[in-house]
Amino acid sequence: MTTYGLLVFDDAEELDFVGPWEVFTASAMVRDQGDGAAPADKAVPADRAVPADKAVPADRAVPADKAVLLAERSGPVRCAKGMRVLPDHTLDDHPELDVLLVPGGRGARETQPSNSVVTGWIARTAERTGWVTSVCTGAFLLHAAGVAKGRRVATHWASEDALESLGGVTVVRDARYVVDGNLVTSQGVSAGIDMALWLIGRLHGRDHARAVRRYIQYEPAPPYLADEPGISG
Repeated sequence: MTTYGLLVFDDAEELDFVGPWEVFTASAMVRDQGDGAAPADKAVPADRAVPADKAVPADRAVPADKAVLLAERSGPVRCAKGMRVLPDHTLDDHPELDVLLVPGGRGARETQPSNSVVTGWIARTAERTGWVTSVCTGAFLLHAAGVAKGRRVATHWASEDALESLGGVTVVRDARYVVDGNLVTSQGVSAGIDMALWLIGRLHGRDHARAVRRYIQYEPAPPYLADEPGISG
């Protein structure tokens, strides 16, 4: 089972975590239904498959994956555009994570980098989890926690100079998401969906990621591109 932990805090940008949440939970649903193709090297050989009469009933089966929202406190969190969400767990009481996701927003840029409770938790969690990810200006929080030190990272286009001025990181400006070891960072807001789709493909196979993309009908075709200089469409 893959457990995804998505950090939330006041003034977090909503789509930064809601977009990946949709990808991760859709991935879990597809895997529960058996529609996602596992990587060939992780497939169960036919002679070791569980006989149908001994399979765990669907209503008692353990979910393939789960996603949880994490916050410093248990109360409602008010996000950047006014959405309020209720975390599933606090930072000192949550399941072990396979994937940590840190969203951006004004809270990630201005408030949380000086919150030692949050940055300390990110640093400790990053040492134990398989993948550390951020969306948009969540990279500022990874920088404050020391997780991004010496790494290649992406962030929102409007914050690239500010992040680079902090030093200690290489800001990549021409990639929707950047993979550096087990650290995956994305550009702004909607780019988190691309990053999340890449990650589930890395974890569970490209065919599975394609099935999830089809299910959420993620086929970006933004209007009005022809109105922007230098962009055709």
